Formats: sequence, structure tokens, C-alpha cells
Amino acid sequence: MWGYRAQDVARMLGLSVDEVRRFARAGFVDARRGPRNELRFSFQDLVLLRAAAGLVHAQLPAARVRRALRQLREQLPAGRSLASVHVAAEGEEVVVQDGGARWAPESGQVLLDFDVSDLARRVAPLVRAAARKRAPGKLDAESWYQWGCDLEDGAPAEAREAYREALDLEPDHPGAHLNLGRLLHEGGDPRAAEYHYRRALADPAHRATAAFNLGVALEDQGLLDEALLAYARAVEADAGLADAHHNLARLLERLGRKADALRHLAAYRRLVRG
Repeated sequence: MWGYRAQDVARMLGLSVDEVRRFARAGFVDARRGPRNELRFSFQDLVLLRAAAGLVHAQLPAARVRRALRQLREQLPAGRSLASVHVAAEGEEVVVQDGGARWAPESGQVLLDFDVSDLARRVAPLVRAAARKRAPGKLDAESWYQWGCDLEDGAPAEAREAYREALDLEPDHPGAHLNLGRLLHEGGDPRAAEYHYRRALADPAHRATAAFNLGVALEDQGLLDEALLAYARAVEADAGLADAHHNLARLLERLGRKADALRHLAAYRRLVRG
């Protein structure tokens, strides 16, 4: 079953296992139960627990931390993930920052910030250890894929390894192909990325994004005719993909097909104007 154990969470966040379990019991996170009834935490849980740990280490009373985090959960808009906000402490106050907006469940100003990419770097050694062990039946392809998603911002090398592990177990996993391709592409290897984007095309849910990314990878290799076909396939899969229309217009203009270029440029402008 996918998820981080309480012992791993405690070690990464500098909390005791009892503190991790107490925060879970208080309802700050939606921890699940594993096959042996042990607590399992998601990466979003880690983000919130990291905030709790920072507030505790800033010597705020535990009861006040629990109250502030509970109020934060109530104040977030419906459907908004706690992973999208930063929780900070100044003195005995708790402050929340969400993009450009700041507010205090009680009152105060931002002083300490809790970086999600740093948290991903703390998770990375778990991936390296799991990849070395490769114990049969321990993690399935979806679990490795989820681990890769957690790690992308702070530990891209380990994210690539996780996606490869997922593909070893499930060679046609579309999300792993798509994300691994993107990481390889960002790392300067569009040819390797092209293979994974093409594999992801087989899944209807990922086809538009895979086709668009494939077009970019082909352009980066100087394969303009093939890139044109890939962008056209992206628009066929999702007519509302504005960037695909933009790239089609640019390539068609370059190839001297002005009428077709204007058609896609007009579609792009309609979409970006909403």
C-alpha cells in the first residue's frame, strides 16, 4: 500500500512517532490505515505535518498549534489542498501564506517558511533505499508513480528513478511515461523524452498532453514536419489546448501556410481571452 510510515515521517520532520500519531488523531491529516492497521501518510499529509513540526519547534504551545491548524483547514476554500499553502510562525502567532495572499488564523506576520521542495529532498533517501531493496510485492506501479509525483520539485533524479520502477512493473503506465519524458526533456534529452511521450499517447486521458509534449520534443530535434503532426494530434484530442494552437500557428507560418496559421492563431486568441 502506498504511503509513508509514521516512523519515516517522524525521522524526516524531527518529530517523535507519538507526536505524529497525536497530530493524526487530532484530525490535521487524513492518514489511512495499511494492511496491518498501521498509519500511512500522503505527501500532502507531510506538508501539513511539516508545518505543525515547525510551529512546535518555534515553541508554540501544542494546543495552540492544533487549534491554528484546525482553523486553517476550516478557512481554506472547498477542495483546496493544504499542500498549496505555507504555514509560518512569529513569536506565538501563526500565519498562512497562499500565493500573494496572507492571513492569520489568529494574527501575526510571516517569519518562517516551509518549503515543499526541501521536504521532497528529505523524502528522496526513502526512494533510493526502496529502489535498492526492490522487495517483491512491496510497492506496485501506481505507488512508484505516486512517489515520483511527490519528488519532482525537490529531487528530480529520484523522481526519474521512481518512474522507471513504475514502468518496470507496468510497462504501459501512461502517467509514468509522460512524467519521465518531461523530466528527461527538461534535463536536455528530447530524443529520450520522445520515446516516452509516444508511449503515453496510447492512453486517451493523457493523449493531448503527450502529443503536445511530443511536438515540443520533435521541434527541439529540428523535426518540424513531425512536430506539426504532433501538435495537430494534440488539438484533435483537446481543441481547447491553447498552447498547441499557438505552436501550430507558429510552425505553419514558418512553413508558408499562412491561411492555416491564421486559423490556429485566431483559435489561440479566443482561448486565452476566455
